[in-house]
Amino acid sequence: MALLVIASCQLMVVLDITIVNIALPDIQRSLDFSTTSLAWVVNAYTLTFGGLLLLGGRVGDILGRRRVFIFGVLLFVLASLLGGLAQNEAQLLAARALQGVGGAIASPTALSLVSTTFPEGPERNRAFGVFAAVSAGGGAIGLLAGGILVEWLNWRWVLFVNVPIGLLIALATPRFIKESERHPGHFDVAGALTSTVGMVLLVYGFIRAAQEGWRDTLTIASFVAAVVVLAVFILIERRSRQPITPLHMFADRNRAGTYGIMLCLAAAIFGMFFFLTLFVQNVLGFSPLAAGFAFLPVSAVIAVGAGLASRFLPTYGPKPFMVVGAILAAGGLSWLTLTDVHSTYAGSVLGPMLVFSLGMGMEFVSLTLMALSNVSPLETGAASGLLNATQQVGGSLGLSILVTMYGTASRNEADKQIPDFLAQATPAERLNFRRTGQLPAPWSHEVLTAGVSAAFVMAAIFTVLAALIAIIVIQVRPSDLERLKGGTVPGGV
Repeated sequence: MALLVIASCQLMVVLDITIVNIALPDIQRSLDFSTTSLAWVVNAYTLTFGGLLLLGGRVGDILGRRRVFIFGVLLFVLASLLGGLAQNEAQLLAARALQGVGGAIASPTALSLVSTTFPEGPERNRAFGVFAAVSAGGGAIGLLAGGILVEWLNWRWVLFVNVPIGLLIALATPRFIKESERHPGHFDVAGALTSTVGMVLLVYGFIRAAQEGWRDTLTIASFVAAVVVLAVFILIERRSRQPITPLHMFADRNRAGTYGIMLCLAAAIFGMFFFLTLFVQNVLGFSPLAAGFAFLPVSAVIAVGAGLASRFLPTYGPKPFMVVGAILAAGGLSWLTLTDVHSTYAGSVLGPMLVFSLGMGMEFVSLTLMALSNVSPLETGAASGLLNATQQVGGSLGLSILVTMYGTASRNEADKQIPDFLAQATPAERLNFRRTGQLPAPWSHEVLTAGVSAAFVMAAIFTVLAALIAIIVIQVRPSDLERLKGGTVPGGV
């Protein structure tokens, strides 16, 4: 029951990253969003979530993880209610940012509670397997749930649905989860703020480059400001007595490698969901509900990969699963680069999506275990917060890079398609094109597919980099295998 409560919270928080994607067209029509500002319905959540995860993990260490977990869940519930009731653009974006704050408090605390609730060995391995499967598969479940809610009710229910779930989690937590020991310390607010602002500026720079080009003044200014703010963040962390990001954690090559792998893989999985959602709805013509069902196999196969990894980790260690998982993910994404306007779901999307998902299931279990290996109880929250932050920030930053690749490729393809369109278009179609600048189908399908294929090339490069890090950096010691089996290690942590 403790694992059910913890996993339900993680599912709710992770699911919210993608459940809104399906509802974006309805939100745009309802609240009169522009296309540019609509992107911030997603970004307002992921950036506050990723940027404040480190502080959220630290708060749990100091104030007690169960207490902070409940607070984070209730804050998430309140923000979801406010978002569902929003009557204009500003209200919705504020609610989405507040959701990110609640998620940033609840999510790392949930992972810490797994470490403190289950003893090291097979029992904790199985718990991490469930937690990792939920974390990785929540995105696909969110797309399905979003499709059902939008098609059967309306877009507001993608936010309202969190309210009863969150209240049940908050009520069940005191009954099934014990409070952790509180550790004295202080909150590194300056570190949290500079890391969040720095990442927001960096992501904005990439998104701006996709829209206006790399020579745009505001694009360059965003990148310069991001470098300055992130440099200040590192200086703050080096001088802080109790930083939210203990830099000595990166001295362990396995943990540093784990964070690097997670950064690359998060970029790949965010990109896979985002661009495949565009492709199946805009090119294949799927409805929101059909698009949600199209992604359902992802969750099942991720669960299979996570189960295999957690079952055989004590025997083989995490490194083989890190390497094989990244190679499978790279293979799936490389396969997706072959999609074109004549592709079908069964023939061109389902297969590579399943290969990718199997690899990601193996990866998330291995990465979670390695990130928290040999961490003192005092820093469990910081370590888990850093892993979650790496995933969310890597996803946001990686997606912005992939969007830049998409924008460049789609603009180049549009230049090729416009002459053909003008040669065949009716006077009414030419007039509409001059007014909107948007090509109609089938020319728009060619443009979108070219951009999506280019984005998948970059995503595949991210996963190849993850495989190289796993091969070169990760080293599994006999003592690590002994710990995974639940044995004692003389002189070990």
